[in-house]
Amino acid sequence: MDFQEPEHITMIRDTVRRFVEAEMPRDAARKWDRENTFPRDIFDKLVALGLTGLTIDEEYGGSGRDIPATMVVIEELSRRSLAVSVPYIMSTCYAGMNLGECASEEQKRDLLPKVVAGEILFAYGWTEPDVGADLASVKTTAVRDGDELVINGSKRFCSGAAISDYIYALVRTGPADERYKNLSIVLIPPTTEGVSITGIDCMGMKGAATTDVSFSDVRVPAANIIGGEDGWNRGWDFIVGSGLDVEKLEVAAIALGLASAAFDDSWQYVQERKQFGKSVGSYQSTRHMLADMRTSLHSCRLMMMHAAWLAQQNKPCRLETSMTKLHICEAGKKIALDAQTILGAYGYAKDYDVERYVRDSLLMPIIGGSAAIQRNNITNWMNLPKK
Repeated sequence: MDFQEPEHITMIRDTVRRFVEAEMPRDAARKWDRENTFPRDIFDKLVALGLTGLTIDEEYGGSGRDIPATMVVIEELSRRSLAVSVPYIMSTCYAGMNLGECASEEQKRDLLPKVVAGEILFAYGWTEPDVGADLASVKTTAVRDGDELVINGSKRFCSGAAISDYIYALVRTGPADERYKNLSIVLIPPTTEGVSITGIDCMGMKGAATTDVSFSDVRVPAANIIGGEDGWNRGWDFIVGSGLDVEKLEVAAIALGLASAAFDDSWQYVQERKQFGKSVGSYQSTRHMLADMRTSLHSCRLMMMHAAWLAQQNKPCRLETSMTKLHICEAGKKIALDAQTILGAYGYAKDYDVERYVRDSLLMPIIGGSAAIQRNNITNWMNLPKK
């Protein structure tokens, strides 16, 4: 049993770390957070490294599907700023993986090379004002009108819609009482007439700002149905595919990056800060806290490696990805809060990055399937009787 990171992934990790230090300095990350802006120029430089092709087969211009490597890129970018790591997910995962698994051959040949080139970002249009985890209850509708679809409804917490090229929207395309059979996924350009985007001011995840989106008689070509004509009323099949398992890992990778950064900042702080004539790191309470943080990080990394490997091998992994998402996001939140405790008042000040790690970490157990949903999934998939 070999737990060493493969050489090519270590090379990717080192490449991203050098990129982060050169192109994403801490002052810039604070500015992106403060102004809630997406640094497109930095993203374009990231694209030039070829990292947006890690989920795409070579025949479409990518480097081949490599889930473990993709998670490493997300983790390393998230150590510094979600304003870059989340758009990377919007491109490489939301667009690249979903198109690769669900799109028609014509859609793949048209869109996937553009994903590799960094020209396409997807925002997920799934959640609605009255629909959270119960996605089969979506009320946004799409009706056929010749060669077009007419879309009406609304989406909530549609993160990154304002910077996306397409909203990857789950819509109802038949009677509501046939919940799972009458759903489709449609690509909706956010600049289309009838689309309205309103920002939601949130604590964290700045740069890919979350929004409300409304659709009022929005018309898009029927060719925008994911999967083509064969994808009509098959939206639920696409949602419950392997892409959903990997989405859980994407959020966990963000949480792992935030937790790693919080630990590193704490480690440096306790050696530099002195109180009562000695470093803060010499006090037992601080040392024990750091030991627990580091131990938790190790468990998180092992779970991520295992779950990403299962996904890469196309092995059943819905249980493992749910456990990984649950554990890393909950552990990451605690590590960030412990880092804030160690830094004291400095951990609460916006001039220090730990304050941002805390805000961003609080979101991770919520998005991509909440901690409660993951616990439900885990017990359900272990076949625990409900009676």
